[in-house]
Order: sequence, then C-alpha cells, then structure tokens
Amino acid sequence: MHPPVRYQIVDNLAIVTIDNPPVNALSHPVREGLQTAIARAVEEHDVSLILLLCAGRTFVAGADIREFGQPPRKPHLPDLLNQIEACSKPVVAAIHGTALGGGLETAMACHYRCAVREARFGLPEVNLGLLPDAGGTQRLPRLTGVEAALDMMISGRPIGAGQALETGLIDKILDSGDIRAEAISWAQSLAASGARPRPVSAMDVPGEDCNAGFFADYRNRIARKTRGLLSPELIVQCVEDAVSIPFDQALARERSRFMECKSSPQSAALRHLFFAEREAAKIPGLDPSAVPRQIAKIAVLGAGTMGSGIALACLEAGFDVQLLDSNEDALSAGQERISSLLDKQVEKGRITANEAADRARRLRLAQAYEALSDADLVIEAVFESMEVKRDVFAALDQACRQGAVLATNTSTLDVDRIAQATSRPRDVLGLHFFSPANVMRLLEIVRGAQTSDEVIATAMAFARRLGKVGVLVGNCFGFVGNRMLYGYGRESQMMLLEGVPPERIDRVLAGWGMAMGPHAVGDLAGLDVGYKIRRERTDLPDDPCFYRVADMLVERGRLGQKSGSGMYDYQPGDRAPRPSAMVAQMIREEADRLGVAQREVSDQEIIKRCIFALVNEGARCLDEKIALRASDIDVIWVNGYGFPRFRGGPMFYASQLGLRNVYDGICRFRETLGDRYWRPAPLLEKLALADDADGW
Repeated sequence: MHPPVRYQIVDNLAIVTIDNPPVNALSHPVREGLQTAIARAVEEHDVSLILLLCAGRTFVAGADIREFGQPPRKPHLPDLLNQIEACSKPVVAAIHGTALGGGLETAMACHYRCAVREARFGLPEVNLGLLPDAGGTQRLPRLTGVEAALDMMISGRPIGAGQALETGLIDKILDSGDIRAEAISWAQSLAASGARPRPVSAMDVPGEDCNAGFFADYRNRIARKTRGLLSPELIVQCVEDAVSIPFDQALARERSRFMECKSSPQSAALRHLFFAEREAAKIPGLDPSAVPRQIAKIAVLGAGTMGSGIALACLEAGFDVQLLDSNEDALSAGQERISSLLDKQVEKGRITANEAADRARRLRLAQAYEALSDADLVIEAVFESMEVKRDVFAALDQACRQGAVLATNTSTLDVDRIAQATSRPRDVLGLHFFSPANVMRLLEIVRGAQTSDEVIATAMAFARRLGKVGVLVGNCFGFVGNRMLYGYGRESQMMLLEGVPPERIDRVLAGWGMAMGPHAVGDLAGLDVGYKIRRERTDLPDDPCFYRVADMLVERGRLGQKSGSGMYDYQPGDRAPRPSAMVAQMIREEADRLGVAQREVSDQEIIKRCIFALVNEGARCLDEKIALRASDIDVIWVNGYGFPRFRGGPMFYASQLGLRNVYDGICRFRETLGDRYWRPAPLLEKLALADDADGW
C-alpha cells in the first residue's frame, strides 16, 4: 500500500500530499504522516515554505467516522493542528473539492489558504449533533467574523470559494485547471516576498458582533430551527468564548463541549441516521448483475400539485420532462406552477436566470398518450383511485416502448393490482414522492411481487440522481410510512373524543420534537385526502370512533387550510391555526353520542400513545418484511414525516428507551384502552422478552 502522506521537495518548497482515498479522511495514519512530514520540513534547511495538497478528487473531507467509538490515538487532531499553526515556516493549504469538518480546520491551522473556484468549505458537525473540536469554533470567527462563522456552523451548509474569499476564509482563488502547478507558483511567490507564518489563533476577531446583545439576538433568530437541539447552543457558547477569553482557554472549553455533545443521546441519534441513510442504498439479495437502465427522458402524468412538483424535481436533476394531462386547463396551470417555482428560486438566489430558462426549456407539454412513446421512465401522479390508476396503466402499456419503467406515485394503493393492468408487471413499481416533491428528500420505492431487480436498481439510481434518499419497501396498504401514520393519527384522533383539545395534542408533540402536530399537518395536507383514501379501503376496523372527527370535518366542508377551515379556523391570507369553538362543540357532542368517556390525559400519555403506536406498527412492518431494516423505517419517518432527527427515528428511539420499556408501555395501554389496537407486535414481544435483546 502507498503511504497516506507523501513528502517531496521542489526548489525551496516542501510539498506534503495527503493521499487517503476516497475522501482523504483524517484517519490515524494520515495524522501520523502529517506530523512526521511537517517536522521533517521544519528541519530541512533548504525549505522556506510548506505546501499542503491532497491527491484525488478532494481536499480533506472530514474526520474518519469509522474511528468514532474507538480509543483515541495520538496524535490527536487538535494537537496536530496546533503544531501546524506553531510551525516556524509558512504553511500554505491548497484546496480543491471539499474542505469539510476536520479538513477545513486543518486548512485554517495553515497560515495561508488558496482554492480552486469550484471548491466548497464547511463545518457540518452540527448535522451529527457535534461541534468542531479541533479549533474550528475559534479560528473561523477570527477569519470571517462572528456572524458568518456562526451561520456556517449552525446551518452546517458549505459555502463556495467566492464567499470564502469575500469573508476572509481563503486568500486566493486559483483559476488554472492544474491546482498543483498554480499552487506551487503562488506558494513560491509568497516565499519570494518573505511571507512569514501567520497564526490564526493570534488574530483578533473582526467586526462589531462581539457583544452580548448580538449573541442574544442571534439566539432568537435561530430558535425555531434549532428547537430542542443541544449542539447549536454550545456552538454559540464557543464563539462567545472566542471574543472574550484567551485562545488556549477557549480551545479547552471547545473540547469539553465537544465531549458533552459526543456523549449525548442526540449525537448518537444523528450519527445513527448518518449511517442509516447510507445503508438504505444497499439492497440485500439484489442480483449483483442487475444494471440500472439508462434514463434520459421522463414523463409525468397528472399536472396537479404533486405531478408538477415531481416534474420540477426531474428538471432540476437535468432530465428532459414531458408533463401530460388530458385537461388543457390543468396542463396550463401545472406549467404556470412550475414557472412560478423557478422564478421564486431565481429571486432567492438559489439558481440563475439562465438555469431557470434551461429547466423551463426542457419541459414539454402533452395531452395524448402517444407523446410517451420515447419515454424511459413514466411516473403516474393522478387521482388516488384504484380504478383510475388501473385505467391509466392499461393505456401506458399500449403507448410506451418496451423497456420503459412504469411507476405509480400512489401513497397507499396496491402496486401489484396496478401492475396487473399491464402485460409487463416486471417493469412496474411504486415511486412514492412526498409533497412538495421538489423539496422533500424521501422517496419510497415500492417493490411489487414481480418487479425486476433491474428496475429496482434503476429506481435507486434515479433517487440518487434526484438528490433524494431512496428507501426500498414492500407492497401493502400505505407501504411503510403511511401504514405507520395510521396508528399515529388514530391515537391523536381518539384522544380528541376523550376530551383532549387538538391544539394541546399538537403543542405537546411539537414540543417533543415533531415538525408539526398531527392536526396541523392534516389541515395543511387537506383532510379530504385521507378521507378519500379511507373510502377506498375495505379493511378498516369495525369501529365507529376510527378517524371519526376527521371524517365529520370533511363531511361538513372543513377540508383544512385550502377551504379556510379544518380542525382549526384560518383567517384569509393567514395560515396560523386558531382553535375552533365550533369544532370543540362538535367533538363533545360526537363523543357523547358514541359513549366515549371524558378523561384526564397527561402530556406523557399523549406522547407515548402516538409514538408507541408508531413503533408497534413499525415492528409489524419489519416482521412482515415490508421494511428491510429498522433503520430504513427511521430514515422514512425522519425524512418524510417530520420525526425529530435528534431522536433518530421511531425504531432507534424505541431502542434507546429499551424495547422492554416500550413493550411494557403498550401492555399498560392494552389494560386501560383495550386490545383492539394495543396488542404488542409479535417481533416487539419476542425481542423485548429476550434476555440479550438490545435493539432490532
């Protein structure tokens, strides 16, 4: 094996090259190699400057996460970076690809920084419930100022080279295609000018954002986005230290706070999700010879809100898209919706006007199935009706070329029954997008009984191309996400009849970490959506209380935000939900008619009934092989349903609570609420009662 760090002298430069593919992670051998190379360069009398480069497609993209949980080994990264910064000869970092996490901290420990124009820079530790622990919270504010540094660390989003130059994070943008040659040239010019070491730790923090008032305002500004999270607050505290106490003391506090984060349940949950999202891309048992089909032209059937969103997501990924709807007015409205969304992206600076024009140019409109003859992938997004969808797929079978992938965007319906309307069920699968489809990261990929491995491989590759997290699931009512949602929603609906106001249920669950409460979500999505789905089902429980409140609201024309009233009342032009006295009275009267006793329900019971119902149904999905892994369920619920990332998903949360504790809680609900809905899933019972069970 080649050494992970190479050393070479060119004229008066010591060139230190990290070569640790695929992303030059700062593993222990890399840290050792860097320490040795820097020490050697200091001793070389002919060396006047040290140039740090990386081989391959990127600069250091972060720490080696595989070392998490292992005993720490010297040299520790903070100590190594302090040694680099204290070097008696100037050290220059030349950056291409991405400098993330420990990679950016390494660059900031150098005395000068240059980068290619396409380079990206970030400290994304917050996404793992952590904070930078090798001086990042201290050096970054000294280079960029407090506000820019906080924005980078709190958001975790990388910035480009232009912004990095503007804020002072780097000193020069290299325009040549040969980073090594131009970096050597710039480094030699620095050496010739007599450049000396320039330790960032010795710099003052620039700007006027160094007062308590600024930090109080900043905390208020980020409060909604960071609700319930530990690491953002500790990052702010570290930056407060950067402007108020000596560097060495602040560095020690940074390390202490990092250890607090690392040992927290939140970081464990977020690291679980980091690996779970990558694991979801691996399909056990898939034929290794199955090669994804080439997808260039995509057709989307249905120009409504969902169809338009899917079309836009495909346009953003670079595909040519045909939007088809038999209704000319609907087609025009869909085109206008896409155009409006593109205009808003330009206004917000997310894309250029030229990029928007290119996406609009790649959109074609059609009203007849004959226009689909050359499509590689067809995604149906029409009315959620089995009869309608079977008619559509029968027509697609006649219109589309052999080898085209036929996908349904159904959220609940039987993919196999839809596939049976064609002569090629091997080419049919479900692609369940989440609304808004051009924004939401999750894509449930539904495998039918006859879906070929090649089509599954194609769908997984398509999800990656869209920048989405694709999760393969089995075929049943609601698949994984919506099947579990029915248990969650069932309990929130039952508690209404028991006398718990909807606003209290929503407040408690949002306070626990859910993105929104279930009743606010129902109003946002449209209560009629679930109502129509329930009308399609033949397996509903014989229970007059089941979703009774939601059904009554729809039958009285209260569909949610789109009709101005649902579970809540809404003012024109204002989406803020307001408790409805009429709805409260309606629920009381219906509870009395159904004989549902009013009772005291604690906040803890609200949480446990909704979340334990999720876990119990998730265990059934696992047992029935509808979900491949417990971690897949977590990925689905975090990315599609607003489950708090810092809790890791329902199945991880259950493991952290202890499966025996969850099982015992469900058994207690069975005693108090009956066994119609509160029978522990067989898999949960088996694992909970096993002596050595510690998870799924």
